Amino acid sequence: MLQFILLILIGLLVGTFVISTGGGGGSIYLGVLTTIFGLAPAAAAATSIVTALPALAIGSWLYYRQGQINFHLGNTMLVSAIPAVIIGSLLAPYIPTKIYSLIIGLILIVLGLQILYKLIAKNKNKAPTQSKLLPLVFGALSGLMVGIAGLSGGGPIMAGLLMMGATMINASATSSYVLICMSIVGALLHLTGGHIDWSAGIGLMIGATTGAALAPRLMKKFATGRGEIILKIVIGALLVLLGVKTLY
Repeated sequence: MLQFILLILIGLLVGTFVISTGGGGGSIYLGVLTTIFGLAPAAAAATSIVTALPALAIGSWLYYRQGQINFHLGNTMLVSAIPAVIIGSLLAPYIPTKIYSLIIGLILIVLGLQILYKLIAKNKNKAPTQSKLLPLVFGALSGLMVGIAGLSGGGPIMAGLLMMGATMINASATSSYVLICMSIVGALLHLTGGHIDWSAGIGLMIGATTGAALAPRLMKKFATGRGEIILKIVIGALLVLLGVKTLY
């Protein structure tokens, strides 16, 4: 019973934070399930991605009700993300863990540093980065993370949206929309490679879903002005830390 309550509390914190920052929480769920609850990697990957689905669905719906989702950018990212999820799931058994960790870790660190650099070197007279290729690149990176390791893939999506000039709340909303679409595909693919540990997944799911319902309201209230800058710093620093953690 105590473990179940702990899972709900962890899910609540993770759900609130990741939907506020445009992630799905896959890497955090994986860390909790493998290090704290001792799940095998395959089971943890399948459990984490399925656990994130309800929270992402609620977060996306509430952001949609607020009119914050950029469907044009989101759908462009999905054009490359969905095939990448499928390709990643097919390649996963053949990629050595060390090589995968090195590539993903370096990508996360670079993306985090880019966000922090753009905040420091921000020029109000300079137009945001616009490119037809960038959404496809970041979508593909995110899809590979979902397909190969069962991660949510929120890092590259958020980094790409912020680099292209999206506000924090628009980036969080659009990222949640992209991630729910990818996670559905990823969940179906990962179910074939690992069983879901419902004893751990249900508790996390209840907490994360509750947190996701609160996040869009909090973002609408606090993700403006200085609050937006602080959240971007958090995102950049978090990506760097996750990248370093992945490397080591």
